[in-house]
Amino acid sequence: MSKKIILASNNKNKIREISEILSPLGYEVISQRDAGADFEVEETGTTFAENAAIKARAVYERCKTAVIADDSGLEVDYLKGAPGVYSHRYAGENATDADRNAKLLNELSGVPEENRGAQFTCVICFIDENGREELVKGVCRGKIGYEPMGENGFGYDPVFMCGEKSFAQISPKEKNKISHRAKALDGLCSLLKKKEEYHA
Repeated sequence: MSKKIILASNNKNKIREISEILSPLGYEVISQRDAGADFEVEETGTTFAENAAIKARAVYERCKTAVIADDSGLEVDYLKGAPGVYSHRYAGENATDADRNAKLLNELSGVPEENRGAQFTCVICFIDENGREELVKGVCRGKIGYEPMGENGFGYDPVFMCGEKSFAQISPKEKNKISHRAKALDGLCSLLKKKEEYHA
């Protein structure tokens, strides 16, 4: 029998991606809307960990069952970690991905390659059915390119270079092996497996 776990999100792509990783462990991932927690949670934290925990706790309080929530974004060394938790709002509330990438490239105009280091970071907060919290983190290092490249991906993928290619130039399958979210989900899988062994 599969165990239900609520993802504190209604993002279909995120639900599909996380389902593919957790279903072999016997977990059925459902959106917060389908779990009856159809509300927006204001992300007021100043770190990815704080925001992930805020989202997970809000849904756990409503549903009192296992919940996972993630928060992720891009941290650029030259910009002292910006845009960070403000990655989505970096170019204003109604900005497009293209607007955000243009703003970032503009801020790095003239910055040499050796100073364009960056990382995507993802933190997942898992709350089990008893209310116990655990955090796992995944990081993928790379550099910011000089122009958007590639048609795949979303967000900052076209300007985030991992080796010779941008995240938007590699296939989703390749990206899911090396991305920050993939690494955080690996950590979550290890956590869930340990939990299963402990209760076996």
